Amino acid sequence: MSQSLSARLDIDSNRVISEISPLLFSGFAEHMGRCIYDGIYDPASKQADENGLRRDVLAALRELNYRSMRYPGGNFLSGYFWEDGIGPKENRPSRRDLAWQSIESNQFGTDEFLHFCREINTEPMLGVNMGTGSIQDAANLVEYCNAPAGSRYADLRAANGQQDPYGVKYWCLGNEMDGPWQIGHLDAIEYGKKAREAAKMMRWHDNSIELVLCGSSGPQMPTYPEWDRIALELCWEHVDYHSMHYYAGNQNDDTPSYLALSADFEDFVETLEAVLRYVKAKTRSKHDVYLSWDEWNVWYKARELSDMRGGWTEAPHLIEEVYNLEDALVVAQWLNVFLRKADVLKIACIAQIVNVIAPILTRRDDLLKQSTYYPLKLFSQMASGNSLDVQVESPRYETNEYGDMPLLDVAAAHDPAAGKNTIFIVNRSLTDSIALEVHWQGVKPIRFTSAQQLAGDDPKAANSWDDPNRITPQAIYAPRIIDGSAELSLPPLSFTALGVEL
Repeated sequence: MSQSLSARLDIDSNRVISEISPLLFSGFAEHMGRCIYDGIYDPASKQADENGLRRDVLAALRELNYRSMRYPGGNFLSGYFWEDGIGPKENRPSRRDLAWQSIESNQFGTDEFLHFCREINTEPMLGVNMGTGSIQDAANLVEYCNAPAGSRYADLRAANGQQDPYGVKYWCLGNEMDGPWQIGHLDAIEYGKKAREAAKMMRWHDNSIELVLCGSSGPQMPTYPEWDRIALELCWEHVDYHSMHYYAGNQNDDTPSYLALSADFEDFVETLEAVLRYVKAKTRSKHDVYLSWDEWNVWYKARELSDMRGGWTEAPHLIEEVYNLEDALVVAQWLNVFLRKADVLKIACIAQIVNVIAPILTRRDDLLKQSTYYPLKLFSQMASGNSLDVQVESPRYETNEYGDMPLLDVAAAHDPAAGKNTIFIVNRSLTDSIALEVHWQGVKPIRFTSAQQLAGDDPKAANSWDDPNRITPQAIYAPRIIDGSAELSLPPLSFTALGVEL
């Protein structure tokens, strides 16, 4: 039986963790399954524009306001030759993609991707092939994208219709090179040396670019975090970010533990933050490297090996996860962790953006927003300014995996320029409402400008083609703020996003 518990939240605008990097709200598009073909790009759809991009997908992505977009992989990257995907489409070769055992038509490549990024107003983040690719291939791609006309690859770009340089700022030095599954897998020393030499050549073409080094593919890797230390020691002065990947799931159908996964997320960040500090000290460097969580998402239902093999077909249905309420609550907590770790975490890319473990699913002429779409939208639209270190007094509960945990997971932001405070709260309880007192210090709150809540009584409830709005945020009553305090009720299994005018 549900009961009402009580909690207290204290918000002090002077307790700043860090400025929030807008790049925390970024995405990832890989040539896998139906992310690119039948997702972003589908000339046969009635939704397609003159460039083959789906208008409904573009609209949904603009609503999420991704700040950067990582591309083209993923495991796909380590076998991808970027020159296959440029020039007249009728001359582009079809290739066997060994990563996902699919056929890659190369009808969508670098120029199409960069046009897509402009359409949704996002910064591109291009990966270079550190598997089968050479350091020369990596340098050539930077020349193609960023050099002024007057040399071979820059002139090739101009001949393909783009006279001015694209000015791509963010670049990934490969993908998951620590993984034995990776095409061209390298150990940490081999990878670190190759990445360092690629970075040097890439920067000689354009010294303004920012580079992301491959970190461990996840904390479960036997080489973690030693891989990270070695690669960073070899490349520290040549890179700006260090990559981290993590996929979460509820394989044991233990919802209380699943809803406490933020403990793992925070531990992952804190471990790699310690590695960064160690390497900076060991190398006696004044240079800083930050973290880029450039693959993260819930993924556990479509994990069979057969789900990841395309049968040598084009755009096969691969790992098209269906997300429910508890998945959305985990995603909301993940975003809370991004704010709480904003001092070291500067980039985060949800993997992926359409169809493949994505907040958006498509059919030929239709689109479905999954439950996880909505926390992404609320954070991206609301979180700005400085992340705040808030004080939370919460009831606690027992979990099988993490022991005693608070029922509330909270993050907050203060944007002095906009005169606003935003608060994000997850109530992990399966049964109990929580009466929350909120108290402000440092600045005076005037009123709530928005109050939205994603909630339900069934953690397994999901949106579907027949019932697309089952799990969507609803406007809730926003109480008056009196003498710097307010009270509101948080139902069980809920995510609440609050906007406050200061």
